[in-house]
Amino acid sequence: MQPVQLAPRKSRHDSRPDATLRAANQRRGAPFRRAVLGTSLALFALASSAAFSAAFAAGAPANPDATPSDAPEADLNIQAQQAGQWTGTWGRSTLLGDMGGIRSFLGQYGVTLQATEVSEYLDNTRGGLKTGGTYDGLTTVTLGLDTQKAFGLPGGTFNASALQIHGRNLSEFNLGTLNTASGIEAQDTTRLWELWYQQSFLNKRVDVKVGQQSIDQEFMVSSYAATFVNTMFGWPGLPSYDMPSGGPAYPLSGLGVRVRGQISPSLTALAGVFDADPLGNNPNNLSGTNFNVHNGAMYIGELQYSINQPSDGEMVGVPQNGLPGTYKIGFWYNNERFADQSTDNTGLSLANPLSTGTPQNHNGNYSFYAVADQMIWRPDPDEPRSIGVFARVMGAPGDRNLVSFSANAGIVMKAPFAGRDNDSVGLGLAYIKVGNHVHDLDIAAAAASGGPYGIRTQETAVEATYQYQVNPWWVMQGDLQYTFNAGAGQNPNDPTQPLRNTLVVGVRTTITF
Repeated sequence: MQPVQLAPRKSRHDSRPDATLRAANQRRGAPFRRAVLGTSLALFALASSAAFSAAFAAGAPANPDATPSDAPEADLNIQAQQAGQWTGTWGRSTLLGDMGGIRSFLGQYGVTLQATEVSEYLDNTRGGLKTGGTYDGLTTVTLGLDTQKAFGLPGGTFNASALQIHGRNLSEFNLGTLNTASGIEAQDTTRLWELWYQQSFLNKRVDVKVGQQSIDQEFMVSSYAATFVNTMFGWPGLPSYDMPSGGPAYPLSGLGVRVRGQISPSLTALAGVFDADPLGNNPNNLSGTNFNVHNGAMYIGELQYSINQPSDGEMVGVPQNGLPGTYKIGFWYNNERFADQSTDNTGLSLANPLSTGTPQNHNGNYSFYAVADQMIWRPDPDEPRSIGVFARVMGAPGDRNLVSFSANAGIVMKAPFAGRDNDSVGLGLAYIKVGNHVHDLDIAAAAASGGPYGIRTQETAVEATYQYQVNPWWVMQGDLQYTFNAGAGQNPNDPTQPLRNTLVVGVRTTITF
């Protein structure tokens, strides 16, 4: 699990311009329990019948052909004595090291304990709702259990994680933008995040995960995009606004089942069914323990195709036919009912004085997406220096969604300077286009008001960032973001007032304990 570049929902703090429209949406109950069971059995049967040929990273007995992750755990005392310029506390992989023997003791029983703290200060220097800066912080604690080491069950992994979110959100109070400035922004709370069990089958060629899951850890992921601070490079803009409550993604998660299988050495399939709305039965729950199964179901599937990847056990520096890349296509479908963004239940515009104020409802919601990560330059396969590019696009119906299209693209250079092997520098772009019915509603509202009124169209954010690894457990990151047509052309606090483009500068620090 990677806690950084995680995606908060603007709906978490009720700053979405169409929050009242979404609140009017009538939820349709669905037999979620039957959907989970039936879908998981069907997916497992499908995955089991394919000609799989590679393994996933889960606990398994040691064997002569084991990959590094399969090998028995190394002596922690040896690991702590690293060669090179860093020694002692400064040079170990985590700030707290073995924690006085606690980690090595737990490791004998297959238990791992991880903790990270992400802290940042971002300052809006111009435009938006107001200028000024805010501090945001996120503490993530994760407990893992390898069932092979714990009690002899091969291929099982248990995971439990919790979040402590603190600080003040720059996007909500200072910016008013759709492309939120930070991937850790969310409502202050201490909450359970993920709680799941994963079991591998068929010599680890298939695995099934059951429990409370945050799907932004596995679906729609771009590895190069994770370098950036802006939310939309993590959990993208379209699902952030179009899925109920922002979807089962940071800081939320949802009950469900996910099946993964490797169809060939290059092709992997993922599919899952989750509760349709992680906050549907208790919107005020801040502890993450509502375990909602009272709404509909959300289905999601993804195919991942990898090229020029090193084989298991292959050493660095072995000549490759080309540079590595990963390409993904996917979809999701939610079977709840969704409110039209412009038309009421009699066919009139919601801006019409004669409107009932009750939106027309649509059955279901869906989206298709594609993701690409491709290395384009690597002068020496034995060195970390390389350049990679990424792109991610997705679309959804414009009648029932605030966002009908979103896209990310960018370029990232690893090891940009001699001696800075673990640094990264990147330039990225995030784009959001509002749905045509939202646009139509604003036009009608502007005509009815007879005065100035912001009409939403699209918003673009550009980000430049540099990650500097201070030592193995500490990363500093400088960041600069500029947003064009902030708020997609409308001030969320007052549609009659303009919203100037924003310029955000800041610094983030990530410490691994």
